[in-house]
Amino acid sequence: QVQLIESGGGLVQAGGSLRLSCAASGRTFNTYAMGWFRQAPGKEREFVAVISRTGGTTYYADSLKGRFTVSRDNAKNTVYLQMNSLKPEDTAAYYCAASGSSWSLSRLSVERKYDYWGQGTQVTVSS
Repeated sequence: QVQLIESGGGLVQAGGSLRLSCAASGRTFNTYAMGWFRQAPGKEREFVAVISRTGGTTYYADSLKGRFTVSRDNAKNTVYLQMNSLKPEDTAAYYCAASGSSWSLSRLSVERKYDYWGQGTQVTVSS
């Protein structure tokens, strides 16, 4: 069992930055690939980024490449999402998730590949 707790969300002006954190419980954090998803009001949840167990490989949604960066610190059982040049359309609840799947990262852009989910943290970008 893995528990995930996101933090770092808030209100930011367009063009600003935020760093989200996701802290995981348990001693098996480094056996999971970690993903980030987001869900805007009235829309389906969408994939943002995923990072491999070691942190050596990452994969992003095409529309977010260059602005968002995912990283992890296995010693701290934490995964991060650095978000730069934020836009109002980035407003959403952001969720981290853990996947024990052995699929390549490009296959981990779908929700059903994930085993555990956090409760989400809200990011609001004002224009």
